Amino acid sequence: MKIISYNVNGIRAAIKKGFIEWLQQANPDVICLQEIKAQKEQLDLEIFEQAGYKYNYWYSAQKKGYSGVAILCKQEPKKVVYGTGIETMDFEGRNVRVDFDNISIMSMYLPSGTNDARLSFKFQYMDEIKEYLTELRNELPNLVVCGDYNICHEEIDIHNPKMKGVSGFLPEERAWIGSFINSGFIDSFRHLNKEPHHYSWWSYRANARNNNKGWRIDYNMVSEPLKENITRATILPEAKHSDHCPILVEVEV
Repeated sequence: MKIISYNVNGIRAAIKKGFIEWLQQANPDVICLQEIKAQKEQLDLEIFEQAGYKYNYWYSAQKKGYSGVAILCKQEPKKVVYGTGIETMDFEGRNVRVDFDNISIMSMYLPSGTNDARLSFKFQYMDEIKEYLTELRNELPNLVVCGDYNICHEEIDIHNPKMKGVSGFLPEERAWIGSFINSGFIDSFRHLNKEPHHYSWWSYRANARNNNKGWRIDYNMVSEPLKENITRATILPEAKHSDHCPILVEVEV
């Protein structure tokens, strides 16, 4: 199964930049979107169906034009779960999951910590989602959690590892993502790729993308039971519909 995760920074804006044409060419079985910034009723769902994704599931934030996640599938899943049931995170539309016979896939958009209040919210979300996913794996051991984690794990994952005091590379955030992996997940990209200078997000400032001064903050986290099933994991920086780029994992199921 070919799975792509992509923070599109506004699905309607991405569509205007050729997202649908790119999607047809990339041809994943499942694509997880984050930061859709739209309500389902604001979208022409027919264009996704025409692209081959008849089964599309949208979970928007209550606040219009903000956050939100989605999953587009070629095949119909046996179950779709919107949110986590945790009220403190669900109002921002940050999690949607599809279950197939041998694999479950979640699109997750972890908050950024742009100020003290949001950083506090981010840490709360981090604690709650880790506990939620630990329990979920008892029910669904074959789980892939795709999305924008808004955290660089190691120094290799950021162009300037001397950066201090910035959310996304705080010691506490890095320790959390390390503990998240140690709880039973594989960082699929690092599992197969050890080289530096691979990023998934670039600031719009200072020509950062052209200079490849980026951050790797998007992950396809694959649960331990599927470790030997990971056949490919890569980043797709040539897709330029967003300040992020898509990331891909292929898993035998």
